[in-house]
Amino acid sequence: MKHPSGYTLALIGAAALLSVSCAEQKTALLADKEIVQTDFSDNFAGYFQHIASDEMLGRAPATKGEEVTVSYLEQQFARIGLTPYSGDSYRQPVPVVQIDPVKVSALTLTDSSGKTRSLGYKTDMMAWSTRMVPQVDVANSDVVFVGYGIVAPEYNWNDYAGLDVKGKTVVILVNDPGYATQDDALFTGNAMTYYGRWTYKYEEAARQGAAMALIVHETDAASYGWNVVAGTSPIRFELANDNKNMDRSEVYGWLSLDAAEQLFAANNTSLEQLRQQALKRDFKPVPLNAKAAVSISNNLRELTSSNVIGYIKGTEQPDEAIIYMAHWDHFGLDFSRPDDKIFNGAQDNAGGVAALLALAEKFKAGPPPKRSVAFVAVTAEERGLLGSAWYADNPLFPVNKTVAGINMDVLNVYGPMRDVLVFGYGSSELEPILAKYAKQQNRYIAPEPTPQDGFYYRSDHFNLAKKGVPMLYARGGVDSFVNGKDWGLEQRRIYVRDYYHKVTDEFDPNWDLRGSQQDLYLFFQVGTELANSSSWPNWHQGKEFRTIRDHSLRATH
Repeated sequence: MKHPSGYTLALIGAAALLSVSCAEQKTALLADKEIVQTDFSDNFAGYFQHIASDEMLGRAPATKGEEVTVSYLEQQFARIGLTPYSGDSYRQPVPVVQIDPVKVSALTLTDSSGKTRSLGYKTDMMAWSTRMVPQVDVANSDVVFVGYGIVAPEYNWNDYAGLDVKGKTVVILVNDPGYATQDDALFTGNAMTYYGRWTYKYEEAARQGAAMALIVHETDAASYGWNVVAGTSPIRFELANDNKNMDRSEVYGWLSLDAAEQLFAANNTSLEQLRQQALKRDFKPVPLNAKAAVSISNNLRELTSSNVIGYIKGTEQPDEAIIYMAHWDHFGLDFSRPDDKIFNGAQDNAGGVAALLALAEKFKAGPPPKRSVAFVAVTAEERGLLGSAWYADNPLFPVNKTVAGINMDVLNVYGPMRDVLVFGYGSSELEPILAKYAKQQNRYIAPEPTPQDGFYYRSDHFNLAKKGVPMLYARGGVDSFVNGKDWGLEQRRIYVRDYYHKVTDEFDPNWDLRGSQQDLYLFFQVGTELANSSSWPNWHQGKEFRTIRDHSLRATH
């Protein structure tokens, strides 16, 4: 057999490369033919870049950065022609209290023989108080294991049944039984419910009268490591209120996995044994042979921030509204950094606020909607969803007159995607509407890749969802038209690793914003359909907020 010469091999190699190149070009051409609606707003990129600029000083609440940001949003709302929130003002004041724990003692556990163990702050446990008082002391508090700490009538589940925990310290498992078992018939299986969120567990412990609530940290179930729990700033921000949060438990916190295992071992059991008990509907709380004590000293500072709100009044049903929401705030400045001191928060969430402005422009330029359409830029999302919580308690339109809402947080900057990720997938009747318009873009809706992380409960829409309002939280996904799904997943991974909540999250003029433009069309089309109909979309049966919604609608419809 005659072997090919070097020249012949070179020709073969060139032909092969040409073949691959042609195949790639063909794929790109096919993808281009499928990519539609990429021209929603000529101004979107400019808004995006400006809101993420150094001029905004990182957009921290109650700073000069807030004043610059809010003034800019007011100017744009006025230029677009939105009706102000109140009188001639677009600002909704949000009263906030900063709670700085200047001293946190060790957490001591004393058994019936008088033997005491001491758990170190940040190493073995985290503890704080949301009560707006300078000193909090928990002493001689009986410790009891309460499983997942869930009371969920729709799942026939009550971990506190027959138990009085007033003045006691409750120890709670993170996430929910569905995640632990991966059983789709138990809660919602792998996908976290609201009952799995640590915020819910603290709320329920307070309703039950517990003095202290401690969640056992597990990295997989929590979706983040102990370094996130212990390494985040201990400063807390709370909405100011007349009772100074005295209806909350005195202390909230976390136990490291090792500390929890030591506590359980001292009671001749283990985390795994207790978990198996907690996975049963007939679970009975387990008293632990310990009394807990901890002290916290706080500095308190009262602040005022602002939501920025404008709306277009409906022509036929002006008291009914569709809400578009995005948080304008980020982390401000870090003067300890020698180089880049500004947290620009480009993807998180200058893009969402830019989308809010682009949508307001589009609605204002078109035929007036039959229902009102409101545009709400909320503050202090990064401080605990505070601006949206204040709005939900003090809404421009009552919650039983709010038809639905769309939240925009971290838009897609990686080009057109075939998929539209829906956080909390399968929750409400908004999804078929979104799917209909996605199909017109040759796209499909899909669950977020990690439903066990509970992201639906970690952005601003959630505060309105808790009031029963169906809220859509969606964004362009990971299945790139041109580069495929693996590439899209890698871009998301890089974002979380290198940019999320870092000073590196800056606007990049090389971003491909065609995907964001497509998503803006979807958000506009869903809102337009609802704003010009008489329908009242609801949560699906069995979802956490369906009962609340049904009750609120019966009050006025």
